[in-house]
Amino acid sequence: MELLTNQVLAGIATGAIYACMALAVVMIYEAIDHLNFAQGEMAMFSTFIAWQLLEWGVPYWGAFFGSVAISFCGGVAIERTLFRPLATASILVQIAGFIALFSIINSSAGLIWDFSIKSFPSPFGSAPFLGSQLISDHQAGMFFITLILLGLLYFFFRFTRIGLAMRAAATLPDSARLVGINVGWMIALGWGLAAAIGAVAGILIAPVVFLEPNMMAGVLLYGFVGAVLGGLSSPAGAVAGGFMVGILENLAGTYIPVVGNELKLPIALAMIVTVLVFRPTGLFGRPQVQRV
Repeated sequence: MELLTNQVLAGIATGAIYACMALAVVMIYEAIDHLNFAQGEMAMFSTFIAWQLLEWGVPYWGAFFGSVAISFCGGVAIERTLFRPLATASILVQIAGFIALFSIINSSAGLIWDFSIKSFPSPFGSAPFLGSQLISDHQAGMFFITLILLGLLYFFFRFTRIGLAMRAAATLPDSARLVGINVGWMIALGWGLAAAIGAVAGILIAPVVFLEPNMMAGVLLYGFVGAVLGGLSSPAGAVAGGFMVGILENLAGTYIPVVGNELKLPIALAMIVTVLVFRPTGLFGRPQVQRV
């Protein structure tokens, strides 16, 4: 029972990071109807920015919030300069744009900071949380910061004018334009928020997976799984899906002997295929109805 509790709590902590990535993926998908394949690389680059600020002597939380702010501005800039001109292009052209963005960011990080593995500090430490051996201080910190972030996002999208305008622009862009909402800038702000959320996920997971240009490949895959499992049309469902993936990943690696750590990624891919076959809208997604 202690092992089960340990794995569930560790899965919740890791699932918090997957939930952040899933939410970032869904925010872009809601805005432009495409998955951002470079979401993980954007988060990785933001984490390197935080690491560089720490190397320059900036305090941890100063580097944390500075990197998040820079990431927000970078997300807006990417949408304005790259994907706004591609808004009316074909699906294949837009996918090529995402792949190009992926390669550019990954190569740029390797050029600037090289591909060697770097350690990233944790503000919480690695001691047992409250003296318990079930979860570490860093895992507890990841979970609580994610909860705070999700609470702030809920308040922002539910009770602020800009948040409501962004929701309207994502769900009913034509109607939003009729009431005077600048849909283009709302989409750009969505990109900025997605980049900032990805930065938080990258900074929190870096002490666990170490810092290098390919660090977010697996995390992004689990984020995709969480988004598909919860529903690409449901931000809350994507968050729930991220937590479920984190728990299932840990339990499968512990209790299914043939899985172990080596087959966790194939299990995640199998989950994507299974969900798409039996419930394409996800567990909490809504079916899309088109008028013909």
